[in-house]
Amino acid sequence: MFRWLTLFLIAALPAFPQTKRFRVAIGGFMHESNSFNPAHTTLSDYTIQEAGGGEDLLALWSKSSSEVSGFIAGAREAGFDVLPTLHANATPKGPLTTDTYNAIYSRLENKLKSLGRIDGLLLALHGAMVVEGYPHGDEETVRRLRKLYGPGFPIIVTHDFHANVSPEIVKLSTVLITYKQNPHLDTKDRGMQAARIMGRILRGQVKPVQTVVKPPMVYNIIFQNTYAEPLLPITRESIALEKNPKILAVSVSGGYQYGDVPYMGPSVVVATDNDPALAQKEAQRLSDMLWATRDRIVLRIPDPAGAVREAMAATKFPVALMDTGDNIGGGSAGDSTFLLAEFLKQQATGWVITIADPGAVQAAVKAGIGGAFDMEVGGKTDNMHGKPVRVRGRVKSLHDGSYIETEVRHGGGRYFNEGLTAVIEAEGSTRDLKNLLVLTTRRASPNSLHQIISLGIYPQRQHILVAKGTIAPRAAYEPVSAKIIAVDSPGATAVNPARFTFRHVRANLWGMGH
Repeated sequence: MFRWLTLFLIAALPAFPQTKRFRVAIGGFMHESNSFNPAHTTLSDYTIQEAGGGEDLLALWSKSSSEVSGFIAGAREAGFDVLPTLHANATPKGPLTTDTYNAIYSRLENKLKSLGRIDGLLLALHGAMVVEGYPHGDEETVRRLRKLYGPGFPIIVTHDFHANVSPEIVKLSTVLITYKQNPHLDTKDRGMQAARIMGRILRGQVKPVQTVVKPPMVYNIIFQNTYAEPLLPITRESIALEKNPKILAVSVSGGYQYGDVPYMGPSVVVATDNDPALAQKEAQRLSDMLWATRDRIVLRIPDPAGAVREAMAATKFPVALMDTGDNIGGGSAGDSTFLLAEFLKQQATGWVITIADPGAVQAAVKAGIGGAFDMEVGGKTDNMHGKPVRVRGRVKSLHDGSYIETEVRHGGGRYFNEGLTAVIEAEGSTRDLKNLLVLTTRRASPNSLHQIISLGIYPQRQHILVAKGTIAPRAAYEPVSAKIIAVDSPGATAVNPARFTFRHVRANLWGMGH
């Protein structure tokens, strides 16, 4: 009798509504724009993964180590749903055309509108996008989104470590989080951090406020290795500060010195739980720490001739040369010939260098595997990266240019494709030490050793490896290299700011002439 009465009373109780499941949109619109690269970035440069295109974007994105994979994992942990929009990314190059920017932004906005009700937005932006008419392109993106959704809507943005953070984007975003590591091995972690904060905002547990402080300096890219002095202790301090329950995120960025924009340079952004004084205090303290390293970031590295001499004189191999002036990840051409010319001039042996030259690739294809190769390569994009250099040899192999990186490497990418690729065994090779010229159809930042391993090249068997980058390739190259030499080579990403004419940066920045 009691059992039946209990069931009757339960059935008579009013039905309570289910707890609302929060819905958060996720996506990305990325570009690192080099103001000194004369070739503008257009829509054809972009790879755009878009919801509704037939792919399961959540499954695809989850396979990477990127920010969006972190958004997904963090949302799962925080208990809210994520809705994919699009992810647009292009290899760094010159500024975006206005039409390109507007076309991609419109697609992003349309995807957002198609989702119906959303409670927040997690967006991966680079922080160094430059657009014709918008010097801080990422700021413009958040400005438009803020206008679309209103002042109270949570928009959390992630940025690359090389972001040129403007005060306005800090005002417009709810929370801004930059990578802590360079090479960028924490991209997924930062995405997860953003998602966790979003969950706390949606549940009403925190009320973020944030501030930015920018020391009046250029932090040269050569010294932006967060795993080494002088940035390492500052990075550690930013991590330690986040253990304070009142602090939500601490972001130290090195800035991107190839962006000729008003807020080029390093920054510190601190987001707290409704404690603006604490945010200001800690942001200023970390900014002062950056400023205090000035005497330790004066540029002293060899030119191409000196770097090749140093590599040839080494007793342990391989030696990796960072071709800083042709840093593909910083927006250069990818076809610089300064180091190649020195290899031939100094009769170096056992070297590997990659050059983007689609015409030379086609010549190699025509010659066929084993066929003779004799032509000028590289130095064809502009007048900043050397003259074409004549190379004689034979076509060793041909490849489709695709490769996979399964380890966590700079930027978190997994799938890569540099187009049809040819390996030339150049004159001067011996049976044990091959001189190998890798010709690619498209530029690809050397963030993965599989760029050459996939071609049958074993890095440990070579004497000299060239990576067209500055800090990013180190995550891949340090484990196999006996020594790494940064090279002060000319180009669109030359490390000495004195090589360039800046028109839009703030006046009297320390480091512009060092």
